[in-house]
Amino acid sequence: MSCRRGRATGPGTSLVHSHYWLSGHVGWLAAERWGVPLVHAMHTMAKVKNAALAEGDTPEPASRVLGETQVVRAADRLIANTEKEAEELLRHYDADTGRVAVVHPGVNLERFRPDASGVEAGRAAARARLGLPQDALVPLFAGRIQPLKAPDVLLFAVARLLEERPRLRERLVVPVIGGPSGSGLAKPEGLQKLAARLGIGDVVLFRPPVGQEQLADWYRAASVLVMPSHSESFGLVAIEAQACGTPVIAAEVGGLPVAVRDGTSGVLVPGHDPVDYARALHGFADDPALSARMGEAAARHARSFGWDSAAAATADLYTQAIHERHLRSLHAGALASEP
Repeated sequence: MSCRRGRATGPGTSLVHSHYWLSGHVGWLAAERWGVPLVHAMHTMAKVKNAALAEGDTPEPASRVLGETQVVRAADRLIANTEKEAEELLRHYDADTGRVAVVHPGVNLERFRPDASGVEAGRAAARARLGLPQDALVPLFAGRIQPLKAPDVLLFAVARLLEERPRLRERLVVPVIGGPSGSGLAKPEGLQKLAARLGIGDVVLFRPPVGQEQLADWYRAASVLVMPSHSESFGLVAIEAQACGTPVIAAEVGGLPVAVRDGTSGVLVPGHDPVDYARALHGFADDPALSARMGEAAARHARSFGWDSAAAATADLYTQAIHERHLRSLHAGALASEP
């Protein structure tokens, strides 16, 4: 190990990058011990989540709010997913404006991509592989099963859709891909019971979490991805689906208005009223070609959210943080040498 200003450093360590507030505390300790900059990405924030809490959900504890505040103060750079998240850091956590930078997250565009045969032909091929009817309306939910992600909103919307269009039941399949997480663990079968209570258990297809290759196939097979989340720092699932050529119906919250181009690559819905989501689904039911048209635009939109772009922007932040820490060290050394 080498030494810098009397503190031990890891071999070759120039910077610590932490994610989420718990890792932020470990990163803070390591950065202090090694005398190197700390770059931190919040991903989600307790104060923001608590302000948009789903009905009956459990709020984030005060200990997390305190922990996040400490990491915000300690970090040399804070990475926000969107301009809105940057504003939330300033407003809720009194972050230093000069330390906050916006870097949109990226996805693996080699894995999440349209089929080489095109969006429409790729959808047919994916449905054949997954055993889904070719003529079905397939609104997909993919994500953690918990109140924050609001999969129940999709189920209520589907029930409303079938009330208004009962004949649609013959060609409706609603895959729900994911497992209980967070506060959803308290009622692991709650969503299945809700589907049965709403009388739509025959059209909802519950599947456990799948690997990324198979998840990409589910995206390609879907008519539309539905994300009614109460809070999303960005919404990488929306980008993954669009990268596969599938449009998105999403709540107009957090980073989703950046991830989804309203009216072009998908539909943004203000609020969480199932009636509004049913109305959005009507559009895809009435116009079967809408999925392909929006899907082509979605794939083009997603191309700007690749790993390469995110990595380059993050590397620039590393360079800035290291340079500023070096200048501060030189300045402190000059002051210490003054008589």
